[in-house]
Amino acid sequence: METAYIFPGQGSQSPGMAKELYERNKALMERANEVLGFRLTDIMFEGTEEDLKATRVTQPAIFLHSCVLASQEEIKPDMVAGHSLGEFSALVAAGAIGFEDGLRLVSIRASLMQECCEKNPGGMAAVIKLDDRTIEEICAGVPGIVVPANYNSPGQVVISGELEAVEKACVLLKEAGAKRALPIPVSGAFHSPLMEPAREALAEAIATTPFKTPVCPIYQNVDALPHTDPAEIKDNLLRQLTSPVRWTATVQNMIAAGATRFVELGPGSVLQGLVRRSKGDAEIEIEGKQ
Repeated sequence: METAYIFPGQGSQSPGMAKELYERNKALMERANEVLGFRLTDIMFEGTEEDLKATRVTQPAIFLHSCVLASQEEIKPDMVAGHSLGEFSALVAAGAIGFEDGLRLVSIRASLMQECCEKNPGGMAAVIKLDDRTIEEICAGVPGIVVPANYNSPGQVVISGELEAVEKACVLLKEAGAKRALPIPVSGAFHSPLMEPAREALAEAIATTPFKTPVCPIYQNVDALPHTDPAEIKDNLLRQLTSPVRWTATVQNMIAAGATRFVELGPGSVLQGLVRRSKGDAEIEIEGKQ
């Protein structure tokens, strides 16, 4: 049985997250507070939904939650993948980067993305029940910046870009037959060209962080393919900021490579649902640890 461990991204957070894990993992969680320079765990355990929504908090919180679970499991993955931010958790679980280095990169990434959101306001919208090609063609024809950002599962794609362009695209997508094309509550246009300044600034931090060959392949967002070369992994992490998350293809490629069991490590169960919708006729086990 080949086991794929998968790690969620932004949007899976919730008030009280990981609180029940604290006593058994106090050293690791307190180390995270020290590295960050603020008490992330206090916000995770006692903060409101609004407190957790800030990108600079959300991303380290989900990363920490996932890494705590991975350390408890002492997992021996055959392959790993993470959705957007979750790719960093996956790299730690696969031994490609250390926990503290991963946390620092996630914190830098989150701050840079939040700066982009403030300087270049944008938004995202979920498009339901419309084929990928039609979505791509409509986005390409809308004035301004709007692009497919997350290919989450068959019939579920998220678009991202400038607010006016996203609104115009939603109208056209519904006219083309989408069951829904609705804005989602996020702080900016993730995985779009509006994140380019963050990509440029993150490059230096990634370049100076030591990466090792992972113990198993990591299926990366930008191409949905397995990677083990540290230089390729670094490059793909940078490209990810302005490129779409190809999650549907990631799940299908992992199944094709022999995955018969998927385990989601982190808050929520979003990825379990996406795996179920992407697996086709494959007979696989799907479970989660929170």
